[in-house]
Amino acid sequence: MSTQDKAANIGDKLKGKAKEAAGKVTGNQRLEAEGKADQAKGDIKQAGEKIKDALKD
Repeated sequence: MSTQDKAANIGDKLKGKAKEAAGKVTGNQRLEAEGKADQAKGDIKQAGEKIKDALKD
């Protein structure tokens, strides 16, 4: 997994956590759901990169 990919995946997760927190504070369920989705997207991408790395070895 390249450093750039790792940073992008972590960025997705952090963006998602921020959206989720903002949604909770403001009572905006849509924003909270978007945050959870962004976090899941980052997790899925990271898992895919780990699989690619494992297949290379």
